[in-house]
Amino acid sequence: MRSVDIVVAGAGAAGLVAGIAAAERGSSVVILDSRAKIGAKILAAGGGRCNVTNEYVAPSCFNGGPERFTGRVLRAFGLDATLRFFESIGVPLALEESGKYFPASNTGRTVLDALVTAASQAGAVIRTGAAVQGIEPGARWKVAAGGEATEAKAVVLCTGGLAMPASGSTGDGYPWLARLGHTIVPTSPALSPLIARRAAHAELSGLTMPARLSLRAGADELAAFDGSFLFTHTGYSGPAALNISRHVARWRWERPEADVFASFLPAVAAPDEDAFWRSLLASEGRKTAAGALGARMPRRAAEMIAAEAGLGAGARIGSLSREESARLRAALFECRLRISSVAGYGKAEATAGGASLDEIEPATMMSRIAPGLFVAGELCDVDGWLGGYNFQWAWSSGTVAGRGASAYCRRTKSAGGPRA
Repeated sequence: MRSVDIVVAGAGAAGLVAGIAAAERGSSVVILDSRAKIGAKILAAGGGRCNVTNEYVAPSCFNGGPERFTGRVLRAFGLDATLRFFESIGVPLALEESGKYFPASNTGRTVLDALVTAASQAGAVIRTGAAVQGIEPGARWKVAAGGEATEAKAVVLCTGGLAMPASGSTGDGYPWLARLGHTIVPTSPALSPLIARRAAHAELSGLTMPARLSLRAGADELAAFDGSFLFTHTGYSGPAALNISRHVARWRWERPEADVFASFLPAVAAPDEDAFWRSLLASEGRKTAAGALGARMPRRAAEMIAAEAGLGAGARIGSLSREESARLRAALFECRLRISSVAGYGKAEATAGGASLDEIEPATMMSRIAPGLFVAGELCDVDGWLGGYNFQWAWSSGTVAGRGASAYCRRTKSAGGPRA
């Protein structure tokens, strides 16, 4: 039976940096992955460019467990540390106007190759095609994978969530954690397109424009996001829709009546809508509704808004009745999108839910239930906004877990064995 200090299960973003962090601190490390070719999410992210992180990183950019937990992990390995780390392994990052950092090479292959090389140079061994079949706790952990068993002082689980199953993420880590006594917060797709009832607005498929989306149940606003918005043949996508999707999926467990409303002029703040509307009616009265709005947004979108308000093509905005004006204003600033569902894990970029943070120590990412077990990455009940945040969580939590596992091995060695 093979014996090492640390087994890392999963050779994705979190697993690779966990292995690097542990090996650089002198621990013997083996990183196991079920796939023959690792890093599929790194290669696919950002249209193949890999959005590594964002210029603005704060706990408020993450959903799931308490912000005090994510904040502590992000402080331990934050944006500046991430930039220095990638520079040190030969991957300089370039900041774009959107606030996103990409590798200067403009390809995720650079990121993956550099992580694999860094892991190897640190002394970590990567075994591909080695699906983990079982994990047994004890004086030394036993991990069965790829027909072989490995003993280890510590195990770092970085097996990912359920999003993008084609990449190899199948949620295997959840039942392992549950069997070890961990609470698994129910999961749902995150950063996933919204599906509309009867494919509303399908005629606008491919059209992109700014929008503010709000999820509301009656008078209660449950979530809101501004950003680019994309009409699709089945519903809606783009950053605003993707960011609100996890809230739609999860709030509907409690508030089935919750629905998404769009403001198609997000630059007009809610308190300024009255003044804007009076000015529009006064200055554009001779134009049709579509003509007046078409100066401020794509013409097809303006025509859709007029149709939503039930106005004929020739209706002039200055001649509308009070009721017609109110309908047009509502279609512009409070257009109900009539969402039927959120697209599944196959279309999602992240998983909401996962291992409860209440049972994980934020300083080390070690289980409070099973000493010697560490958890990182998407397996945790943490999901970030679109824009590099989920990779930042992987770099931060994976590094903290790798460091924590190595420190744990040193402590147990000096103490003569694992603590009960």
